[in-house]
Amino acid sequence: MLERCLKESPASEEDVDGVLESLKQRRDESIVSPFCVSSPAMRMKAEGIGTMVGRLLLGTAEKIPPTELVDTTGAGDAFIGGIIYALCTDMPSERMLPFASKVAAEVCRSLGTRAGLPRLMDPCLSSLLL
Repeated sequence: MLERCLKESPASEEDVDGVLESLKQRRDESIVSPFCVSSPAMRMKAEGIGTMVGRLLLGTAEKIPPTELVDTTGAGDAFIGGIIYALCTDMPSERMLPFASKVAAEVCRSLGTRAGLPRLMDPCLSSLLL
C-alpha cells in the first residue's frame, strides 16, 4: 500500500521498487499471522508515474494450514471490506492491512462467501482491534 504524506521529506528520491525490495527483506517468514512492515515517509519515484512523498507499507497474508483451507471464494471481497471498515474507523495503516488479511483468512476457512465472515466480537479479531 502506498500512503501519501502531506509533509515534505528530504529532497533525495528513492525508487519505489527499491523500497519495496527492502521491505520484503524485513519480512519474517516464520510468522503465521498477518503483519505489516513500513518504510519511513520519503520522496519516491516510479518510472512512468512520477514522484510523490509518502511511505510504502507491505502487508502479509495469514498462512492457513492446508487442513483448515476450505474455499477461497469471497476472500478478496472480504479483504476490501476489512479495508473499508478500517478506513471508516480511522484505523492506523499498520493495523489496517493485517486486519483486512485476517478477515479474508477467516472467509477461507468456510464454504461460500459469507459463512466465514467474522463478526466484530470474534476472538480472532480481538488482537487487531486494540
